[in-house]
Amino acid sequence: MYAVSSENVHIIAYNQTEKDRIISLLNAGNVPLANVDFKLFETDDTWIRDNGPIYVCDTDGNLVIEDWGFNAWGNKTDELSGQPIQSDKCDEIPSKIALDQGRTTIDLNSQMTNEGGSIEIDGHGTLMACKSSILNNNRNPGMTEAQAEVIFKKYLGATNFIWLDGQAGIEITDQHIDGFARFGNSTTIVTMDDSDLLNYDVLQSDIDKLNAATDKNGNAYTFLRLPLTQSNVTTTNGTNLGYKGSYVNYYIANTKVLVPNYSDPNDAAANALIQSLYPTRTVVGIDVRNLYENGGMIHCVTQEQPAE
Repeated sequence: MYAVSSENVHIIAYNQTEKDRIISLLNAGNVPLANVDFKLFETDDTWIRDNGPIYVCDTDGNLVIEDWGFNAWGNKTDELSGQPIQSDKCDEIPSKIALDQGRTTIDLNSQMTNEGGSIEIDGHGTLMACKSSILNNNRNPGMTEAQAEVIFKKYLGATNFIWLDGQAGIEITDQHIDGFARFGNSTTIVTMDDSDLLNYDVLQSDIDKLNAATDKNGNAYTFLRLPLTQSNVTTTNGTNLGYKGSYVNYYIANTKVLVPNYSDPNDAAANALIQSLYPTRTVVGIDVRNLYENGGMIHCVTQEQPAE
């Protein structure tokens, strides 16, 4: 919980029992609770990046919440139980937070099913995404690229689009962009070198598109290329996951950058590279090995709320 020294942290707990458990863990870790508060909302899972509120400013400059549709990454089935993954509780989270905060809700559930991890925005009109996790009949049946762009332009201010094809079915998200390519700032894309991107199951054609990406003014982006882990990730209980870990899925706090680490020799190199991009912030490596076993990293379990 290094973010508590950098900004207020709002934690969603399923119920009072879960809140008490979390507080016990924080106390055991000597984490001060002065900047931490809790909301008791029932959820189906922990991936708030995908189902949580998207904060934007309206035309009057007021901070409002956009509530995009969420359907468990295209109504996926749990591999262990064979049952459909539940999503109704998670889909309600943005409206619940808006009500709790007294904010206007922009209800986009009928407009588009869209997870936060599916899109990256450079803050100056460019949106980057994989078609496989948006223009997929398991989310938005029949929706065209042009139709999606109209929605993103209206509600996110995007006018320039970097569309990668992605690969549907390769994993539960149908290849979210935030696992392998992020806007580090308005001029920089944080990603990997070509060989690591291929290792991460990114298509060569998508790598070519990414490398050729330009902003809304036609300017090429600068690239910061992070390694994958040197070895396949092994959890703290010794389970070898059979695949390497990405450092791209980090979270930017006010004065910190929380970077996924894996007890791997490449942790230090990745942390140093990210530190070079954010000289006014302190990079903190967070061990995500056990979280990664469930399919996500730091960016996946966080969602930023801008200051007003």
